[in-house]
Amino acid sequence: MLPSKTSSTSKLRLYRGPEEVSSAEMSQDNRDVTVRAGSVLPLLADALLSERTWLTDFEDDEITLSADLYEVLMAYQHFRRPGA
Repeated sequence: MLPSKTSSTSKLRLYRGPEEVSSAEMSQDNRDVTVRAGSVLPLLADALLSERTWLTDFEDDEITLSADLYEVLMAYQHFRRPGA
């Protein structure tokens, strides 16, 4: 006897992430995205600690920082140097 076909067939779907990212703002040319630092910094820190090779693909990309954040980063860079 042949196995009978059932009406419930499993369907696999490919997950492509959230359909709409509410915390991001896409530029009109769809090439740039504005997001809060708090949403990407943990991801970048984890990628750095995990030594993800894909980070090197973006080493030459330019990013825009607020003047305040830039000043804090430059002060941090200065004071974290050995012997400073």
